[in-house]
Amino acid sequence: MSRWHSYINSTKQVLSLYKVDKPFAAFIKDFFSQHKKYGSGDRKRVSHLCYCWFRLSAVLKEPTEENILMALFLCSNESNEVLAQLAPEWNENVHVSLPNKMALLQYPFTVPAIFPCKDQLTESIDAETFAASHLTQPDLFLRIRAGQKEKVLAKLKAGTVLFECYGNDCIALFNATKIDDLLLLNKEVVVQDYSSQRISEFLALVKLPTGTREPAISVWDCCAASGGKSLLAVDVLGNINLTVSDVRISIIENLRRRFAEAGIHKYNSFVFDLTATFNIQPAAFNLVIADVPCSGSGTWGRTPEQLYFFTEDKIDYYANLQKKIVANVVNHVKKGGYFLYITCSVFKKENEEVVDFILANSKLELIKKEALIGYHKKADTMFAALFKAE
Repeated sequence: MSRWHSYINSTKQVLSLYKVDKPFAAFIKDFFSQHKKYGSGDRKRVSHLCYCWFRLSAVLKEPTEENILMALFLCSNESNEVLAQLAPEWNENVHVSLPNKMALLQYPFTVPAIFPCKDQLTESIDAETFAASHLTQPDLFLRIRAGQKEKVLAKLKAGTVLFECYGNDCIALFNATKIDDLLLLNKEVVVQDYSSQRISEFLALVKLPTGTREPAISVWDCCAASGGKSLLAVDVLGNINLTVSDVRISIIENLRRRFAEAGIHKYNSFVFDLTATFNIQPAAFNLVIADVPCSGSGTWGRTPEQLYFFTEDKIDYYANLQKKIVANVVNHVKKGGYFLYITCSVFKKENEEVVDFILANSKLELIKKEALIGYHKKADTMFAALFKAE
């Protein structure tokens, strides 16, 4: 057996063992740590083959040798050693456009079919362009924190790091770029997707009611997770009284370490399941941020295993969960305050339909809603809606 066929067989083995109980990136790292025979180059090739197959798994279904090579061909824009040895005709055409590649393969699927549940997409998303974006690994995005831009750019240039600037504070880098030893994470820069950074456009609309005597905006990030939206709120809104919560104690502990790195020391935190009844003083906050649990479907370019394992019933599960959370937290917005609803989903049931639910079951007025399209910039796609309490 040639080593090129051994890469295919190893890919089949890895894919057969994966059961989606953890992110694939963590699983394959553990797999290689248990199988020392794989060298650095072997690990890279097998990992890449696995990810390519996941990106096409919604249409290719089974990881046969032909399907793995087909996925590698469709996901590649440069000549590849595995293709050169096992599918030379495809390798010779690796630079052609996706439609021409599809025509060459004569395979009976359309580009939109690459993404499951395409008929449930949020209205402003172009199904074909969005689906095609899953064949490419998204970029790594950094948000430069206030006062750090000159220092950050100087460090990147000194380290000969390739990057592209989007606006004043957003930097895009190749996904595998190592920045941990170059930049101070959370103090100088925050790892945050381009579309997630665009939440600042919604935060910029938040104003205190006229004539208020309050010294600062009171903000509750109720599904705080790693705290990215809280860090953004601090940088956009300035002097805020911050409260963060999450259902998982481990997440809050990680958040506290991240806040310490970011120089944020004055805040309140607690652990709670927001689908349960709880006692927080009603109408306590000028701004409630609800970056709710969701399908994560706008981020599957980063975790393409979801394209194979996700089932349509999960959309209803998350939509119902979101409505429970929203119903419990919206009454904690002060009069004249704001409620910011966020998902990293591309499904209408988790986005527009939850907006409709909020409008029908609260006294909130819709200020702005938008699908934050990222697929033109090798970024995630998200959704946000800002409401104001009457």
